[in-house]
Amino acid sequence: MNASELIDNRIGELADWRGKKLAQFRKLIRKAAPELVEEWKWDTPVWSHNGNVLAVGAFQDHIKINFFKGALLDAPHHLLFNAGLEAKATRAIDIFENDEIDETAFQELVRAAAALNDSKPSKTTPKKKMAAKR
Repeated sequence: MNASELIDNRIGELADWRGKKLAQFRKLIRKAAPELVEEWKWDTPVWSHNGNVLAVGAFQDHIKINFFKGALLDAPHHLLFNAGLEAKATRAIDIFENDEIDETAFQELVRAAAALNDSKPSKTTPKKKMAAKR
């Protein structure tokens, strides 16, 4: 089973508000940054492009959206973060059942996170080629 199918399954398994929220965030992520690739890591949906960008995990009472390099994002992109604020690199958004999120601001955050990964050399780029570009 590929990652997209595993995400579909997770959405179906979560037959409550968490499944609906996960589906909503998946749609927003795909629309905001179609270059992101859906992956399945740590039993969680992950979106990547030139490295991990974000993960969306379902917990018993909330959904956690983790941005792997969230601490590096400039203001105002970090204004949605409400969890993991002390972490060295990551930042997160915890969403509870009746929480609403500014979809436009969320999509801007996704685009900024994807762009941040684009600004770094690819993990698969040989060091010799990078040195030659300088």
